[in-house]
This record gives sequence, structure tokens and C-alpha cells, in this order.
Amino acid sequence: MTIAPLRREDVPRCVEIEHELFPGDDPWSATSFLSEMAMGNHYLGAYLADGTLIGYGGLAVTGRDPDFEASVHTLAVDLGYQHSGIGKRLLRALLERADEVHAPVFLEVRTDNVPAISLYVAHGFEKIGLRRRYYMPSGADAYTMARPAVVRENP
Repeated sequence: MTIAPLRREDVPRCVEIEHELFPGDDPWSATSFLSEMAMGNHYLGAYLADGTLIGYGGLAVTGRDPDFEASVHTLAVDLGYQHSGIGKRLLRALLERADEVHAPVFLEVRTDNVPAISLYVAHGFEKIGLRRRYYMPSGADAYTMARPAVVRENP
């Protein structure tokens, strides 16, 4: 399995995974993915040796030096490949990008998604807020989580 930039031709597969994972909410559309990619946000795919997409993640970095901020927009792994470290590898690759610009990282996660919350906590995130009825149409709540910026080392 390799992590590489997400390809436009993989967007239909992303939409399939979205519908598998988030049937009670509003899964991302192809237009959403393409728009995020067109804006230059950092989107990665997890690919099997044969090129099959089995997961993806996206990070937006905003602001300018020295005040960058990053936000994980999405992180998903095909149901058949969950709990095998793919989400961890995708998250670490996204965080590497945020670390390059010393940006704090924010995200939202469903309050009932214990595996994802555990993954984020293991990577330095803390709960900083609660967004009631954040996910629609289910009305599920979300935690806002944050990870501090990597401290710049003085030369």
C-alpha cells in the first residue's frame, strides 16, 4: 500500500467510499472533492499495488507565514481495510504537511466515532469544543479537536 497525491480519476471511488461510510449523513459529492482539489488543498490517496484506491484524506492550509492554520477536511478508509493502519498512515502524511508550515491542526469528528477519536488523541489532538447537530441530516454531534503547531527550532 502506498500513499500518493489523490488523482482526479479516483474521485468516483471516493464518492463510493463516502456513501459506504456515511449513509445517514450528507456524503461528499464528486463536485466537493474536485473543488477541494482545484483549490490546491492537500489530498492524498491510499493505493493498493494494483492502483485501487482504498482510502483518502484531505488537509487545507490557510493563512500566511507565520500564522498558518490547517484543517483536516476528510479522512476515510474503505470498510474492508479499516483497522489495518491505513487511516494512521494517511493522518500522519497530512500532519507532515501541516508540520512543514508549523500550523496548528483542527478537525471535527462525530462524538460516537470512538476509533477515530482514539486515532486523533494518539496523534496529539485534544477536544476543544462540541458542535451540536453538526452532521446533517442525522443531526449527530461533533467534537472539534485541535493539535498545536510544531514548535520551530531556533537555528
